[in-house]
Amino acid sequence: QVQLVESGGGSVQAGGSLRLSCTASGYSGTATNYCMGWFRQGLGKEREGVAVIDSDGSPTYADSVKGRFTISKDNAKNTLYLEMNVLNSEDTAMYYCAAKPSLWACPSPRRSVHVMGYWGQGTQVTVSS
Repeated sequence: QVQLVESGGGSVQAGGSLRLSCTASGYSGTATNYCMGWFRQGLGKEREGVAVIDSDGSPTYADSVKGRFTISKDNAKNTLYLEMNVLNSEDTAMYYCAAKPSLWACPSPRRSVHVMGYWGQGTQVTVSS
């Protein structure tokens, strides 16, 4: 059973930056055999995909965060990251880390939200203007 624990959320002013981390444990096989991603859910909104990263490290981003957010992972540390820059109020949400076993390319962030098998508890990001 894969367990995911997010950290790094907080309050920041518009234009600021945050880095989220997600530490994973309980992998079946190796850490590289998973599609992983970051997702978010704002108050009263549906959960949406932010960014995903394939087992080979290839990232895909939602249009709303391209050029501002960077997803990466450290397989040796079993940790997924999300570097968020130029934050704005629209980025305010609970951010979740998720994973699914896969040797293939991740689905798009929009589709991945429906197929990820393991989810963390989330970390809150609040951006004030």
